[in-house]
Amino acid sequence: MALEWEQVIVDAAGPQTLGRWWAEALGWVVVDDGPEEYEIRPEKDRLPGLLFGTAAEGKTVKNRLHLDFRPDDQDAEVARLLALGARRADIGQTGDEPWVVLQDPEGNEFCVLAPRRA
Repeated sequence: MALEWEQVIVDAAGPQTLGRWWAEALGWVVVDDGPEEYEIRPEKDRLPGLLFGTAAEGKTVKNRLHLDFRPDDQDAEVARLLALGARRADIGQTGDEPWVVLQDPEGNEFCVLAPRRA
C-alpha cells in the first residue's frame, strides 16, 4: 500500500484572499481559484499543495498543526513576510529559540527557522 501526501487543508474566512497571500509568500502557483476552494502548489503538477477552504467559524486558539520554513537568511525572510502582512506571534516561546513564530493574515501560526548549519 502506498500513500502520497496530496495537500494540507487550511480553513479560512476568505479562502481566495488567504490562498493568494500564501502563494505570494511561498512563490507557488495557483491550480484552483474557485470561490469555495483555492489550491496552490510549488509547481502545477508538484505535490504537496495547500488547499484553502471556507470555514464558518474564526480561529480561536493556537494551531495544533503548523508549518515550518527554513530560509537561507532568516532575518531577511522574516522581514519579507512581515512586509507581506504576516504578524509576530507569541505562543509562549522564551525568546532564545532559533525560530521566529509568525501568523498569516488570518492568524495561523507558522515558524521561520534558522538556516541549516553546514
